[in-house]
Amino acid sequence: MLETTKDPNSRKLNPELGRRRRRSNMTGGPIFLTESPLARDLCALAFSTCFALSLLRIFEETAKRGVFHKKLNRKLVHVTIGQAFMLCWPLFSSGSQGAFMAAVVPGVNIVKVLLIGYGIVKDEATVASMSRFGDYRELLRGPLYYACTITLCCVVYWRTSPIAIAAMCNLCAGDGFADIIGRRFGKKKLPFNTDKSYAGTIAMALAGFIASVGYMYYFSIFGYVENSFEMVRGFLIVSLTSALVESHPLSTTLDDNLTVPLASLLVSLDELYAMKSPIMLKIVQGSSEVEDALGYCLVHHHDD
Repeated sequence: MLETTKDPNSRKLNPELGRRRRRSNMTGGPIFLTESPLARDLCALAFSTCFALSLLRIFEETAKRGVFHKKLNRKLVHVTIGQAFMLCWPLFSSGSQGAFMAAVVPGVNIVKVLLIGYGIVKDEATVASMSRFGDYRELLRGPLYYACTITLCCVVYWRTSPIAIAAMCNLCAGDGFADIIGRRFGKKKLPFNTDKSYAGTIAMALAGFIASVGYMYYFSIFGYVENSFEMVRGFLIVSLTSALVESHPLSTTLDDNLTVPLASLLVSLDELYAMKSPIMLKIVQGSSEVEDALGYCLVHHHDD
């Protein structure tokens, strides 16, 4: 499933050169007109936080004013927030510092959800936009799992791994559109789960897959991953599996926001293991090692 970016201008690279070139490509230039990684990350953190809070505020207002049906509003939050945050990932520097700084954004949301979910802080607008039945304690399930998944993808896998892309896209786009399309067109129910429909399950697989491929192309612009048929095939397998897991009755009992990302992570790891990718061990060690591993993989890919 995972292939790393090839340098079209080079046929043979030594490990150090490959590593340096890869790191250089990943920085993407001084986006915030500063050469300091810390200053860049602080600017990226401020921008990402403002962007995420602005989107949340918009959906809080739409929920308060009844612009959308309550369930549709909640799913629009589900689809939009995580994927919008992914658009900001290239703003951060490479390595563990950028990953941990990016994780602050969903990390703050985890704290917010916990405070509201335990009744310490009252925020009716947030409860209305994120809960199914208006109970603040609901935030301790789906919304908390959602924020934890995004944090995990930042800290452990980050933007160099298709695992993060698959987990985020199937959770946000896949699971979100499964509910939206399922409620609108899901008259024919699944034989093994009458709470789910064929339309919703198909919509989830398609939305998760399309979003995954879209972000593959997006991150390839910055040199984080490489466009490849193998990666597309892997995303298809992950999206189909995630849709099947989401349609199972146990998934409803536990929570889709927990079972879908877990399924995506496990199947993605299985795909990597099946390919015997040299980056596999680096991914297990954490995101701080992944970007260094890309230089190593680049060299061996050219040597092969």
